[in-house]
Amino acid sequence: MKKTEKVFIIGHKNPDTDSICSAIAYADIKNRTTQGVRYIARRAGQINEETEFVLKRFGVHAPGYMPNVGTQVQDMDIHEIPPFDKTMSLKSAFDFMKENNIVTLPVTDPERHLEGLVSISDIAQAYMDTADSFLLSNANTQYKRIVETLQGSILAGDEESYFTEGRVLVSAVNPQLLGSYQNEKDMVIMGDREEDHLEALRQGASCIIVGLNMPVSDKVLKLAKEKNTVVISSPMDTFTIARMINQSIPISYIMKTDDLVSFSTEDFTDDIQEIMVKKRHQAFPVIDPKGRCVGTISRRNFLDMHKKKVILVDHNEKGQAADSIEAAEILEIIDHHKLGSLETMTPIYFRNKPVGSTATIMYDFYNDQKLEISPKMAGLLCSAIISDTLMFRSPTCTLKDKMAAGALALIAGIDIPTHAKEMFRAGSDLAGKTPDQIFYQDYKKFIAEGDLVFGVGQISSMDNDDLAMIKEQLIPFLKVESQKHNVEKVYFMLTNILEESTELLYYGEGSEDLVRAAFHKAPGKGSFCLPGVVSRKKQLIPAMMKAAQQLNTEMVFE
Repeated sequence: MKKTEKVFIIGHKNPDTDSICSAIAYADIKNRTTQGVRYIARRAGQINEETEFVLKRFGVHAPGYMPNVGTQVQDMDIHEIPPFDKTMSLKSAFDFMKENNIVTLPVTDPERHLEGLVSISDIAQAYMDTADSFLLSNANTQYKRIVETLQGSILAGDEESYFTEGRVLVSAVNPQLLGSYQNEKDMVIMGDREEDHLEALRQGASCIIVGLNMPVSDKVLKLAKEKNTVVISSPMDTFTIARMINQSIPISYIMKTDDLVSFSTEDFTDDIQEIMVKKRHQAFPVIDPKGRCVGTISRRNFLDMHKKKVILVDHNEKGQAADSIEAAEILEIIDHHKLGSLETMTPIYFRNKPVGSTATIMYDFYNDQKLEISPKMAGLLCSAIISDTLMFRSPTCTLKDKMAAGALALIAGIDIPTHAKEMFRAGSDLAGKTPDQIFYQDYKKFIAEGDLVFGVGQISSMDNDDLAMIKEQLIPFLKVESQKHNVEKVYFMLTNILEESTELLYYGEGSEDLVRAAFHKAPGKGSFCLPGVVSRKKQLIPAMMKAAQQLNTEMVFE
């Protein structure tokens, strides 16, 4: 059965409400307009309090966590193998492996938990070990498996019992001499002579095997039942029986159980290649998240593994994308930011509009496709527009954003000012959160001319007291974060939505000079007061990028 192709729709590493809600909405749009492909919303980071409030408000689960979009074992062509338990015979295992072109067979319990491995070479070695006449008893071979291997039938005895003592012999002498070399509990391969059968039973054979489907007399069967001896009839001749019988031993006797090397379906291929090269096994078992063995992979599978297919929303910067984005196949980008640093191997669908929110673009998609927007989805998109435009106060906000939000609010049945107040209060309620969690809940890294790397976090609130409390927690934290993750300068925007202003915290060598050059202001007590500045994307970053370019030019001419 062919697997349904999956495409993951994912936002940036530090997802905000717009990133999460737009991913959910675009998955809804694509699944309603495309056949044969399943579109799945994912998130590359932890959701913040504001987004969590919005999702709960409209009864929507958060997308699954996918911080890395690199190729995993589950993206390879796994050789699926049905359960194969350790009581199966070598012949059954060999026939199955030959028929299905398998070189290594995982052995599992009834719940499909891995118990051991059997390879073709293991079976060949056991098959060649014909000198050991105790092999079947040492392996505790079940009579049922002997019957299967010899294509025979049980004439007397219990096929569910086991051959646990004695050797395997071929009777080719006068019955009077049989006692000189047959021991009690031996298994004897015999011809059609009744006197041979009777003598073997008198000597205490635990099993006799009669070839060529020769008849066995009632007298022999009666004595066999009295002595609890198993009698097997086989259509094979004596030579073939002697040659085949070792193949009836259970695979548990030869399977490897120590130092097994297996991989999880969740493992990334970059992490397992070196292990596969070092171990040089022909195939490796694959275990799913529930601990079940689902098949095997080999080095050959690296030639035909499938890259993850992704659609990026609300960003087009490599630094903001999920880890290993270069290993994924990007199909589309839907964004409202400036052009970034991502590159693709082939042309893709790229929709970038100068609006205040990616959710506004999603609203356009619904209208373009003439799709009805559910109240739940309308609530998510309206919330995303409110969040990204700071309830229409951001300079990034356009008339299109306001019109889209108004239409969506009607569908969702919400009052925008009331809903916005509840959203922003939830987003700035950081009780119990560490400075690290606060700093990174909406943080992005930027690269300016001259290889200058700086990071900017932001939090918005309608309450000055909340912002003052956050400031107190973050000032010492900025010092800790400076120079981490190759970031030279760190900034944090404390944005008051109602006053439409930002207090900008800063730390790092040259961090103050960059803001001075960008806004031509002097700092107050360890921070810059920036009236009218609320947008990181539209106001802060462009000014700082321009200032970095000027400072770099001045340094060159010096």
